[in-house]
Parts: sequence; C-alpha cells; structure tokens
Amino acid sequence: MPEIEKNAEHFLDLIRSSRRGKLKIYIGMSAGVGKSYRMLQEAQSLLKNGVDVKIGYIETHNRKETLSLLEGLPVIPRRRLFYKGKDLDEFDVQAVINLHPEVVIIDELAHSNIEGSKNEKRWQDVMDVLEAGINVISAVNIQHIESLHGEIKAITGIDVAERIPDKVLQKADEVVNIDLTADELITRLKEGKIYTPDKIEVSLKNFFQGERILQLRELALKEVASQVERKIETELPRSAHLKTERFLACISSNHEIAKKVIRKTARLASYYNSKWYLLYVQTPKEQGDKIGLAAQRHLINNFKLATELGAEVIRIQSSNIARGIYEATAQNNITTICIGKPHLNLFKIILNTAVFNQLLTKLSAADIDIVILS
Repeated sequence: MPEIEKNAEHFLDLIRSSRRGKLKIYIGMSAGVGKSYRMLQEAQSLLKNGVDVKIGYIETHNRKETLSLLEGLPVIPRRRLFYKGKDLDEFDVQAVINLHPEVVIIDELAHSNIEGSKNEKRWQDVMDVLEAGINVISAVNIQHIESLHGEIKAITGIDVAERIPDKVLQKADEVVNIDLTADELITRLKEGKIYTPDKIEVSLKNFFQGERILQLRELALKEVASQVERKIETELPRSAHLKTERFLACISSNHEIAKKVIRKTARLASYYNSKWYLLYVQTPKEQGDKIGLAAQRHLINNFKLATELGAEVIRIQSSNIARGIYEATAQNNITTICIGKPHLNLFKIILNTAVFNQLLTKLSAADIDIVILS
C-alpha cells in the first residue's frame, strides 16, 4: 500500500507541475539597465500576437521611454492600502488569479510587501500566481540574490535588505541577462534615464563607479551562465560516467563564519545543480544554555538561512566532531565537504583524531574533496 500511495503522489506531482505556469526572469547588474523596458517590449509583442497579457505590477520610475511602452497594455489595478499614515499601493495577487490572464508582468521580484499582506515578499506572490497556472515575466537585480549577499556587500559597501532565495531563480524556466557596458550604464545615468537630476552626482560617487559596475556585471553574467548549465544538466541526458555532486557544509556556533560557509556552499551547489546539506555537530560544551541565548538564536537563524537556500539540515550530538562529519558523509553520499577558513584551529584538532584519519582514507578512496572556504 505505501508503494501505491508513493506512485499516486508522484503522478499527482506530475499533474501539478504540468498545470504550473512558466516563469521567465530578466536579471541585470543594477537599476537602469533596461529590465522593465524589455518586459514591456515583450508584453507589447505578445499582445500583438493575440496573447492575453496583462500588467500586474511595473515600476517605470517615471522614465519617459518606459512609460511610452505602457500604452495599450491592459493594467490590473493595484491594491490601495493606508499604512503608517501613508496611502500606498501594492501588487494585487488575488486580482491576477481571479482574472487569470495567460501571461502577467510582475516587476520588482525582491520587493517586501506591506505589513499585513498575504505574503511577506513579492517572489512569494509570484509563486502563488504560478501555482494558479498563470505564466509570469519578472525581473530582479543581481544584488538581491541571497547567496551573493556577502559578495555584494564587499563590492558596494551596501547591506542589501531585500533579497530572494536562490531557489526562485532555480525554479525559473528561463533567465535572461540584460547587459550593458559600464560606460553605457554611466551614460544613461548622466542623461537622466535612471534617476532624477538631484541624485545623479551622488550615484556617480557611490554605486555607479566603473569598477563596481564591472564586478556586478561579472556576477550577473556568471549567474545566467550557471542557470544555462543547470538547464542543460536537467534537460539533456547525463553521461553515465558523471557523478552526482553532493555538498556538505560544516558549521559551528560561530554565526558570522557559518553564514559565509552557508552562502558559499549554496553557490557551489547551485552551480553544479546539486543537493547539499548543512551539518552542525553539537558537542557537550554547546548543549543547553552553555552557548548562550544569542548564540542559540544565531544558530537557528543559520539553519533557517540554509533551508531557504535549499539545504537539508543535519544536526548531530557528539563529543567527536570528526566522527559526526564521517557519519554524515557516509550516510548522504557526500562528494565535497566545505569548511570555513577561520576553522583552521578546529581543523588541526580533528586532523589529530583517529576517526578523522579514517575519514581522510575514505575521501582518498572515494574521490571526496575538502574545500576550505575563504
């Protein structure tokens, strides 16, 4: 009977996946590259070809060339909300589902919804629309990708608050990069095509510096390339000799290091389109209230972050960290173990244990890698 139920669930999943809408995401290195403009161009083209396309939400920033493309396109009215003394409008996810167009344009994928909305984030609204069988075209900037948070902060000096989980991009049926050179983007800024005149000089001194734009452009190009790789991996037959990568991120209660290990392992797993795990070996010294409430809270937040980025969390209680790693590696067919670079003192300790020597022997025999992340 359990086998019959399993088969029935699998068939139901196939039915649901076939009914699910298709998702296309335009990605860019920054504001002003032309994502909204391109989405409206595509909407106009679809409309001319008889497709029932509607605008669910678009952010024009009052740019003349973008506003002109809205002409003739059916726009679904936004929800009007009074919040903290202000009259605001929001994307109306229920109105879109009720009208059920064939294609809907939903801009600003990383946007945080007003408090009291059904979903906390707009990307969650998009998932609801897709589940209703409606096709979605959306857009996001590279700085809003969760696993790139640390790199973006290092490049720009900005702690980007609005972020989307990598799984959103992974669910996309198509990811398209809107690319400009640094010079082209700066020219657009100076011509007033991105921000109002009073913001241009400040932008040139901060975010819109040539070197920063180049680094962001590289990240955007790499992201789209990895999405293409993933599509090839999932849609083309895999050669029998290729092994399936499985990553194991090993963290401690040091939350700052743990965050970096989590995000970098998520990037590796995303690149290889592979399953990954988060391992925390809780020693007797870290049980109960011995690590403090703040450390416990950070640990829970890191588990949550890893889960959002697609990991399966493994929590083991053991006095021997190396044994915990050994067991998790063996049980989950791990191909690559990821450890943070500042863990080197810990690394020296576990290297001295007999169990870890057994693990090294296993790694050598099974072609398993250890990656020390910077």
